[in-house]
Amino acid sequence: MSKLVAIVRTISPRMEKCELTHLDRQPIDVALAEKQHEEYLDALRRLGCELEHAMEMPFHPDSVFVEDCAVVVDELAIIARPGAESRREEVYSIAEALEQFREKIYYIESPGLLDGGDVLRIGKQIWVGLSGRTNADAVLQMQSILKPYGYSVDAVRMGEGCLHLKSAVTQVADDLLLLNPDWVHPDYFPDFDIIETDPDEPGAANALLIGDTVIYPDDYPFTALLLAEEGIELLLVDNSEVIKAEGGVTCCCVLVGVED
Repeated sequence: MSKLVAIVRTISPRMEKCELTHLDRQPIDVALAEKQHEEYLDALRRLGCELEHAMEMPFHPDSVFVEDCAVVVDELAIIARPGAESRREEVYSIAEALEQFREKIYYIESPGLLDGGDVLRIGKQIWVGLSGRTNADAVLQMQSILKPYGYSVDAVRMGEGCLHLKSAVTQVADDLLLLNPDWVHPDYFPDFDIIETDPDEPGAANALLIGDTVIYPDDYPFTALLLAEEGIELLLVDNSEVIKAEGGVTCCCVLVGVED
């Protein structure tokens, strides 16, 4: 018997000071962000996740984006080294939260830079986006760590305007990806069928698949309709404030499979 744990963290009251790379800064309503985050946590619970709350970090504006701190596979966890220096202290509390679930924990070391949002894992296949936050040295370190366990680790180059690989592509069913072709080329994923995001919604490729259901922002209605037409079961959440901080639905949890 196994369960799915979601490591999460509260919204920082300083979220409006978040790191931004491609978006213009907009006012963030922290109270609304907190309300939306609670609804997101409820969605995780509805899909069977057991929540594990990492230590609060109120002085770190981006600290709710725990996905960037770690990459977890069945055998081990890799603690990231975020590309934004302001975020590097965030990883240690996530490592602490993971210690109860994974005996083997590795760390990306300098000069490697890795944001977990640049890592897409499907089974034993792993793709790592080369972005402004993740570099080739981190890919080499991940290959060294993971290949002995049977994982393939491949680097992916992305288009202008894309923060993370999972801003450009995520899994929405067993053999189906949601992808923005302006940000990542479909040829990187030859074994998968592709749904392309609506051209008017460039940020719409970030979706969180849990079981047979996809947690998805209702902020992208045209792409949501495309997914629904393909028979994808959607659990819609309002994600407006996280989107202003260049975040998405994958960013706010680290999913960990655990044997009971």
